[in-house]
Amino acid sequence: MKIADIISALGLEIMVDKNLDREIKGCYVSDMLSDVLANGHEGNLWITRQTHPNIVAVAAIKGLAGIVITGGKQVEPDTIIKAEAEEVPLMLTPLSSFETAGICYSLGKKAQGDLE
Repeated sequence: MKIADIISALGLEIMVDKNLDREIKGCYVSDMLSDVLANGHEGNLWITRQTHPNIVAVAAIKGLAGIVITGGKQVEPDTIIKAEAEEVPLMLTPLSSFETAGICYSLGKKAQGDLE
């Protein structure tokens, strides 16, 4: 499944529309950057409540498919600028991380990590 498919299924708000044709190989749910660095896998869609620009650096280092920020949180402007520069897809949802992961799982994605 591609990021564009998840955007449609979840009704995500797109903040950075780069590389929406990336293939999603799974999902990772965590709000700890060090946890994602240690345990996230290339091609994972990262589901988090974090909005700090460092999430983009982690996503780029790990080769993550993109980032979904949950809970209706607004993104820091520096995060959007960094995601544009790194070409990391960045989306928002009012759903909780738990709900978002559950929908992804029901769409056939293997959830990895702890759910909130």
